[in-house]
Amino acid sequence: MPRVESAVGALEELEARLGYTFRDSALLAQALTHSSHCDASSARLAADNEQLEFLGDAILGFIVSDALCALFPALSEGKLSRIKANLVSARHLRRVAERLELGRYLRLGPGEEKTGGRQKQALLSDALEAVLAALYRDGGLEPARRFVELFLLEGLRESGAEPLARADFKSTLQEFLQARRLPAARYDMVETRGPEHRKTFTVELWVGERWLARGEGATKKAAEQQAARQALERLPAEPGWQAE
Repeated sequence: MPRVESAVGALEELEARLGYTFRDSALLAQALTHSSHCDASSARLAADNEQLEFLGDAILGFIVSDALCALFPALSEGKLSRIKANLVSARHLRRVAERLELGRYLRLGPGEEKTGGRQKQALLSDALEAVLAALYRDGGLEPARRFVELFLLEGLRESGAEPLARADFKSTLQEFLQARRLPAARYDMVETRGPEHRKTFTVELWVGERWLARGEGATKKAAEQQAARQALERLPAEPGWQAE
């Protein structure tokens, strides 16, 4: 993916894609600056986007939650949580970033440039959250809300909630682990019981040498999903699982 060479031209071009003109263009520049770019610069003239990404993650969660409650007032908390998880997932954020061609505007260090950083899911999803935070910092909640509604919630009212309400805890767990550069989850079958027509499967979930959860279900896949769900509920409270 070719990058945009002119810094000023890049910001103006991206502003046109976003439909918003920044009063402080330095915020947008920071949102596009990966830490590898700062590490490669001895002068360290630019701040990276990590703090903006942190803020953007919280803003995104709030705006999506607020929108879902307004759109689907009759849905249960469980279904709303599953829809939200899909909408804020790294996969969905990457798709939105690709529509905006956000990778073209990223400022990367030589190492990330050589290893295809402009196409990496983690970099694109983080940058999108950083851009959201930059919109909030520059113009308040309304520009941030418009951005989320236009690019992340587009078509949700027409398509309805059901497609997004289907949970895929295994994929969500995989994204969680990848973002923290942790080993992939391993699902070990430990027990099968019951008659042939009504079996119950039990699996245990491991990450590296660490046991995390046990799940049961009428199929092996259902048991794995249950184990992944329990692991996701437990992981935020587990020591040593912070993102690098």
